[in-house]
Amino acid sequence: MKKHKSDPKSWGDATKLVRGGLHRTEHGETSEALFLNSGFVYDEPETAERRFAGEDDGYVYGRYGNPTVSMFEDRLALLEGAEACYALASGMSAVFGALACQLKAGDHLVASKALFGSCYQIVTAILPRFGIRTTLVDGKDLAAWKEAITSETKCVFLETPSNPTLETIDLEAVCAIAKAKGANVVVDNIFATPILQRPLNYGADVIVYSGTKHMDGQGRVLGGAIMSTKTFKEELLKPFLRHTGPSISPFNAWVLLKGLETLKLRVEAQSHSARKVAEALEGMKGVARVLYPHLDSHPQVALCRKQMKLGGTMVTFEVEGGKQKAFDLLRHLGIIDISNNLGDAKSLMTHPASTTHRNIGAEARAMMGITDGMVRLSVGLEDTDDLIGDLRQALAA
Repeated sequence: MKKHKSDPKSWGDATKLVRGGLHRTEHGETSEALFLNSGFVYDEPETAERRFAGEDDGYVYGRYGNPTVSMFEDRLALLEGAEACYALASGMSAVFGALACQLKAGDHLVASKALFGSCYQIVTAILPRFGIRTTLVDGKDLAAWKEAITSETKCVFLETPSNPTLETIDLEAVCAIAKAKGANVVVDNIFATPILQRPLNYGADVIVYSGTKHMDGQGRVLGGAIMSTKTFKEELLKPFLRHTGPSISPFNAWVLLKGLETLKLRVEAQSHSARKVAEALEGMKGVARVLYPHLDSHPQVALCRKQMKLGGTMVTFEVEGGKQKAFDLLRHLGIIDISNNLGDAKSLMTHPASTTHRNIGAEARAMMGITDGMVRLSVGLEDTDDLIGDLRQALAA
């Protein structure tokens, strides 16, 4: 007897993450199949012709698509509420692809100043090489957005919360400003994840993710994804990405696909733990400032609570005494690891000024509010009391 078919769009997030995009082969496997192949064969030459002409949606080449990759894309799109998803080799290939596919020489891009180091390099150094004009604004200042976005602006790019200062941008307001001028809005939603924040609901056009972070959640593989409309994917993404080649490997897509099954459980648990850690840090000697989106002390707490269901898995704080004291803290950690990755089941801490944001320079770091005493903590799945105890002993040491 065949199972009753229900509409996947009506499912809750947990069900979408376990069963969305599931396509079983004739063998009836329980776990999603892993197709480790680079090419495909055709029953006749006319089939190949139709597929290359776009008249048949079958697979033609690993760089163009793969059944395992398709399952990952379909599941993530279903969760996000997007029409389409394009999986890529890394989060940065997703950021670059989402921007470069729609920009050409002479176009104007407006972006928030508070960006991840590599995103900042793309906006300020790489895209301008191709004749693309860029303007950076204070993401918190709506007047600055209104002034910068003109009828000549093709695209707007922002991340919220930002890496590492957890600066939050009013998505609804910025999207409205951009729409009034005909500009596409691309949002880096990596810190919030689709579990805590859905930028599409606020008017965003394109969402980018690093699957390397929370989607994998266990530090195993690289991957990225772009969420968009079907038209954006077919007319802009496909022509650009298929010919430039940042395709994700089927194995990495399979790992991310399996990681999605527990994404909601992990992100919610880590977020609850992160809030408790942030609250504890506010009372610890040697801590000058704590940044966490849902803390009352966050300068944009009302907006954070409006846009994000929970405060997220990241806590940023400043250590009194600058770089040396921050390094001393890192050196004395017993449980938390020193690493520039994030979203992992293991708690990880990094010093942004000397790692993730080193190459952007002191002036840009100062503009973003990144100090030498600032550290970024990605809260994992360990016992919360153990993490708080580790931070307390490291600060005391």
